[in-house]
Amino acid sequence: MTLKLVCLSCGQGNRVPETRREAGPKCGSCGKPLLSAAPVEVTLPILQKAIRIDTLPLVVDFWAEWCGPCRMMAPAFAGAAKTLGSRARFAKLDTQAHPEAGAIYGIRGIPLMIAFRNGGEVRRQVGALPQDAIVEWASGFADAHSADRA
Repeated sequence: MTLKLVCLSCGQGNRVPETRREAGPKCGSCGKPLLSAAPVEVTLPILQKAIRIDTLPLVVDFWAEWCGPCRMMAPAFAGAAKTLGSRARFAKLDTQAHPEAGAIYGIRGIPLMIAFRNGGEVRRQVGALPQDAIVEWASGFADAHSADRA
């Protein structure tokens, strides 16, 4: 099986053989890692493209600098990204820098995590969570992706 992954840095689409997923694949255009152990800050256009194209689950933290709970949850979100490794990708979108995201994704409060898979929303969680709760929350659809490949 081949994974389709949009580079969260430059927006270039990439195809990665499933057998190379654990080998640290890099973008064919900019050379940045396609599967990072840390969340990647994205722009709205890159996020929208990744949601449409990615075949690996994508967990997005919608946040803002002025939001205290968002800042408190940031280390937990980063820890969850590291824990889940290449089972899912983690991204962050600053809703202050991209206010139109509120209307597009129906954001009523932040921090907000939305999980996307196969071009659509799988689930959402409003409010800050500790790392273990984020891992548990995200594991369900990340594991479902693994089962799809079997």
